[in-house]
Amino acid sequence: MSRQIFLDTETTGLNPESGDRIVEIGCIEMVNRRLTGETRHVYLNPERKGNEEAIRIHGLTDAFLADKPKFAEVADDILGFLQGADVVIHNAAFDVGFLNAELKRLGRQPFHTVAARVTDTLLMARELFPGKANSLDALCKRLEVDNTHRTFHGALLDAGLLAEVYIRLTRGQDSLVIQADEARPGQTLAVPQLDLASFSLPVIAPDADDIAAHAAVLADLDKASGGKTVWRTLAA
Repeated sequence: MSRQIFLDTETTGLNPESGDRIVEIGCIEMVNRRLTGETRHVYLNPERKGNEEAIRIHGLTDAFLADKPKFAEVADDILGFLQGADVVIHNAAFDVGFLNAELKRLGRQPFHTVAARVTDTLLMARELFPGKANSLDALCKRLEVDNTHRTFHGALLDAGLLAEVYIRLTRGQDSLVIQADEARPGQTLAVPQLDLASFSLPVIAPDADDIAAHAAVLADLDKASGGKTVWRTLAA
Protein backbone atom coordinates (compact mmCIF):
# COMPACT_ATOMS: atom_id res chain seq x y z
CA MET A 1 0.00 0.00 0.00
CA SER A 2 1.34 3.42 -1.00
CA ARG A 3 0.33 6.01 1.61
CA GLN A 4 1.12 9.66 1.02
CA ILE A 5 0.34 12.75 3.02
CA PHE A 6 0.30 16.13 1.27
CA LEU A 7 1.34 18.76 3.78
CA ASP A 8 1.52 22.53 3.89
CA THR A 9 2.14 25.07 6.63
CA GLU A 10 1.62 28.79 7.10
CA THR A 11 3.98 30.70 9.38
CA THR A 12 4.58 34.04 11.09
CA GLY A 13 7.59 34.72 8.88
CA LEU A 14 10.39 33.12 6.91
CA ASN A 15 13.00 32.11 9.48
CA PRO A 16 12.38 29.56 12.25
CA GLU A 17 15.89 30.17 13.63
CA SER A 18 14.95 33.76 14.46
CA GLY A 19 11.80 32.67 16.27
CA ASP A 20 9.16 32.54 13.55
CA ARG A 21 6.49 29.92 14.27
CA ILE A 22 3.87 27.81 12.50
CA VAL A 23 0.33 29.23 12.53
CA GLU A 24 -1.47 26.62 10.38
CA ILE A 25 -0.94 23.01 9.31
CA GLY A 26 -2.94 21.24 6.61
CA CYS A 27 -2.58 17.54 5.69
CA ILE A 28 -4.46 15.41 3.13
CA GLU A 29 -4.10 11.62 2.86
CA MET A 30 -3.83 9.67 -0.37
CA VAL A 31 -3.57 5.87 -0.60
CA ASN A 32 -2.64 4.23 -3.90
CA ARG A 33 -3.10 7.56 -5.70
CA ARG A 34 -6.64 8.07 -4.41
CA LEU A 35 -7.75 10.57 -1.81
CA THR A 36 -9.20 8.84 1.24
CA GLY A 37 -11.01 11.84 2.71
CA GLU A 38 -8.78 11.74 5.81
CA THR A 39 -7.30 15.13 6.68
CA ARG A 40 -5.72 17.07 9.54
CA HIS A 41 -6.14 20.83 9.76
CA VAL A 42 -5.26 23.08 12.69
CA TYR A 43 -4.72 26.77 13.34
CA LEU A 44 -2.07 27.43 15.98
CA ASN A 45 -1.31 30.14 18.50
CA PRO A 46 2.33 30.96 17.65
CA GLU A 47 2.90 32.71 21.01
CA ARG A 48 4.36 35.71 19.20
CA LYS A 49 3.26 38.48 16.86
CA GLY A 50 2.94 37.74 13.17
CA ASN A 51 4.87 39.49 10.43
CA GLU A 52 2.73 41.96 8.48
CA GLU A 53 3.90 40.60 5.12
CA ALA A 54 3.07 37.02 6.18
CA ILE A 55 -0.38 38.10 7.37
CA ARG A 56 -1.05 39.71 3.99
CA ILE A 57 -0.29 36.34 2.39
CA HIS A 58 -2.33 34.01 4.63
CA GLY A 59 -4.73 36.41 6.34
CA LEU A 60 -4.28 34.88 9.82
CA THR A 61 -4.17 37.79 12.25
CA ASP A 62 -2.84 37.78 15.79
CA ALA A 63 -6.38 38.30 17.09
CA PHE A 64 -7.72 35.30 15.16
CA LEU A 65 -4.92 33.02 16.41
CA ALA A 66 -4.98 34.17 20.04
CA ASP A 67 -7.38 31.46 21.27
CA LYS A 68 -6.08 28.64 19.05
CA PRO A 69 -4.15 25.66 20.49
CA LYS A 70 -0.37 25.70 20.79
CA PHE A 71 1.75 23.29 18.74
CA ALA A 72 2.47 21.21 21.84
CA GLU A 73 -1.26 20.50 22.21
CA VAL A 74 -1.67 19.06 18.71
CA ALA A 75 1.79 17.53 18.14
CA ASP A 76 0.84 13.94 19.03
CA ASP A 77 -2.18 13.92 16.73
CA ILE A 78 -0.33 15.48 13.78
CA LEU A 79 2.72 13.24 14.18
CA GLY A 80 0.55 10.16 14.54
CA PHE A 81 -1.21 11.01 11.28
CA LEU A 82 2.13 11.48 9.49
CA GLN A 83 3.84 8.43 10.97
CA GLY A 84 5.36 6.16 8.33
CA ALA A 85 3.93 8.06 5.35
CA ASP A 86 5.61 9.49 2.28
CA VAL A 87 5.08 13.17 3.08
CA VAL A 88 4.80 15.32 -0.05
CA ILE A 89 5.62 19.01 0.36
CA HIS A 90 6.27 21.86 -2.08
CA ASN A 91 9.61 23.41 -1.08
CA ALA A 92 10.05 20.84 1.67
CA ALA A 93 13.13 22.48 3.21
CA PHE A 94 10.94 25.40 4.35
CA ASP A 95 8.15 23.40 6.02
CA VAL A 96 10.45 20.73 7.47
CA GLY A 97 12.69 23.45 8.90
CA PHE A 98 9.72 24.94 10.76
CA LEU A 99 8.45 21.53 11.91
CA ASN A 100 11.91 20.61 13.21
CA ALA A 101 12.11 23.88 15.12
CA GLU A 102 8.74 23.18 16.76
CA LEU A 103 9.76 19.60 17.60
CA LYS A 104 13.07 20.78 19.05
CA ARG A 105 11.22 23.12 21.44
CA LEU A 106 9.35 20.09 22.75
CA GLY A 107 12.48 17.92 23.03
CA ARG A 108 11.12 15.61 20.31
CA GLN A 109 13.00 13.77 17.57
CA PRO A 110 13.35 15.54 14.18
CA PHE A 111 10.82 15.14 11.40
CA HIS A 112 12.73 12.52 9.40
CA THR A 113 12.19 10.04 12.25
CA VAL A 114 8.42 10.38 11.74
CA ALA A 115 8.02 10.32 7.95
CA ALA A 116 9.12 7.30 5.95
CA ARG A 117 10.19 9.71 3.23
CA VAL A 118 9.83 13.36 2.25
CA THR A 119 9.10 14.12 -1.41
CA ASP A 120 9.73 17.68 -2.57
CA THR A 121 7.56 18.63 -5.54
CA LEU A 122 9.57 21.81 -6.08
CA LEU A 123 12.65 19.71 -6.90
CA MET A 124 10.52 17.46 -9.11
CA ALA A 125 9.16 20.47 -10.99
CA ARG A 126 12.61 21.98 -11.48
CA GLU A 127 13.75 18.75 -13.14
CA LEU A 128 10.68 18.61 -15.38
CA PHE A 129 10.56 22.34 -16.20
CA PRO A 130 14.11 23.70 -15.98
CA GLY A 131 14.40 27.45 -16.17
CA LYS A 132 10.65 27.95 -15.61
CA ALA A 133 8.70 29.39 -12.68
CA ASN A 134 7.77 26.47 -10.43
CA SER A 135 5.80 27.98 -7.57
CA LEU A 136 2.57 26.18 -6.67
CA ASP A 137 0.58 28.89 -8.48
CA ALA A 138 2.77 28.55 -11.58
CA LEU A 139 2.38 24.77 -11.58
CA CYS A 140 -1.39 25.03 -11.18
CA LYS A 141 -1.52 27.27 -14.25
CA ARG A 142 0.87 25.09 -16.29
CA LEU A 143 -0.86 21.82 -15.37
CA GLU A 144 -4.39 23.27 -15.60
CA VAL A 145 -5.29 22.81 -11.93
CA ASP A 146 -8.06 25.24 -10.95
CA ASN A 147 -6.87 27.55 -8.16
CA THR A 148 -9.17 30.49 -8.83
CA HIS A 149 -10.62 30.14 -5.31
CA ARG A 150 -7.19 30.75 -3.73
CA THR A 151 -7.59 34.33 -2.46
CA PHE A 152 -5.25 33.73 0.50
CA HIS A 153 -2.67 31.03 1.01
CA GLY A 154 -4.25 28.39 3.25
CA ALA A 155 -2.52 25.21 4.44
CA LEU A 156 -5.38 22.78 3.76
CA LEU A 157 -6.34 24.42 0.48
CA ASP A 158 -2.73 24.40 -0.70
CA ALA A 159 -2.28 20.75 0.36
CA GLY A 160 -5.27 19.87 -1.83
CA LEU A 161 -3.89 21.81 -4.79
CA LEU A 162 -0.53 20.12 -4.26
CA ALA A 163 -2.16 16.67 -4.40
CA GLU A 164 -3.72 17.51 -7.77
CA VAL A 165 -0.44 18.98 -9.04
CA TYR A 166 1.47 15.88 -7.88
CA ILE A 167 -0.87 13.52 -9.76
CA ARG A 168 -0.29 15.49 -12.95
CA LEU A 169 3.45 15.83 -12.38
CA THR A 170 3.70 12.07 -12.10
CA ARG A 171 1.50 11.50 -15.15
CA GLY A 172 -1.30 9.86 -13.21
CA GLN A 173 -5.05 10.16 -13.51
CA ASP A 174 -6.49 13.48 -14.63
CA SER A 175 -8.44 14.13 -11.44
CA LEU A 176 -8.71 12.94 -7.87
CA VAL A 177 -11.70 10.96 -6.61
CA ILE A 178 -12.77 9.65 -3.23
CA GLN A 179 -14.34 6.32 -4.05
CA ALA A 180 -13.66 2.60 -4.09
CA ASP A 181 -12.19 0.96 -7.15
CA GLU A 182 -14.85 -0.14 -9.64
CA ALA A 183 -13.50 -3.68 -9.69
CA ARG A 184 -14.14 -5.65 -6.53
CA PRO A 185 -11.70 -8.30 -5.28
CA GLY A 186 -11.88 -11.34 -7.54
CA GLN A 187 -13.48 -9.40 -10.38
CA THR A 188 -11.87 -8.20 -13.59
CA LEU A 189 -12.81 -5.30 -15.81
CA ALA A 190 -13.66 -6.13 -19.42
CA VAL A 191 -11.55 -4.08 -21.83
CA PRO A 192 -12.81 -3.95 -25.42
CA GLN A 193 -10.33 -5.00 -28.10
CA LEU A 194 -9.84 -2.46 -30.86
CA ASP A 195 -8.19 -2.95 -34.25
CA LEU A 196 -5.87 0.05 -34.32
CA ALA A 197 -5.10 -0.58 -37.99
CA SER A 198 -8.57 0.74 -38.80
CA PHE A 199 -7.65 4.22 -37.60
CA SER A 200 -6.13 6.76 -39.97
CA LEU A 201 -4.28 9.42 -38.01
CA PRO A 202 -3.80 12.85 -39.61
CA VAL A 203 -0.23 14.17 -39.87
CA ILE A 204 -0.05 17.93 -39.43
CA ALA A 205 3.17 19.51 -40.67
CA PRO A 206 4.54 22.37 -38.52
CA ASP A 207 4.51 25.87 -39.99
CA ALA A 208 7.30 28.42 -39.61
CA ASP A 209 5.93 29.73 -36.28
CA ASP A 210 5.74 26.18 -34.86
CA ILE A 211 9.34 25.48 -35.88
CA ALA A 212 10.54 28.76 -34.34
CA ALA A 213 8.67 28.09 -31.08
CA HIS A 214 10.14 24.57 -30.91
CA ALA A 215 13.64 25.93 -31.48
CA ALA A 216 13.12 28.47 -28.68
CA VAL A 217 12.08 25.72 -26.23
CA LEU A 218 15.15 23.65 -27.14
CA ALA A 219 17.36 26.70 -26.69
CA ASP A 220 15.91 27.33 -23.21
CA LEU A 221 16.52 23.69 -22.21
CA ASP A 222 20.04 23.81 -23.59
CA LYS A 223 20.78 26.99 -21.64
CA ALA A 224 19.30 25.58 -18.40
CA SER A 225 21.45 22.44 -18.68
CA GLY A 226 24.65 24.38 -19.30
CA GLY A 227 24.97 23.14 -22.89
CA LYS A 228 24.75 19.45 -21.93
CA THR A 229 21.68 18.51 -23.95
CA VAL A 230 21.84 15.27 -25.90
CA TRP A 231 20.63 16.65 -29.23
CA ARG A 232 23.72 18.91 -29.47
CA THR A 233 25.90 15.79 -29.45
CA LEU A 234 23.67 13.99 -31.93
CA ALA A 235 23.57 16.99 -34.26
CA ALA A 236 27.37 17.21 -34.17
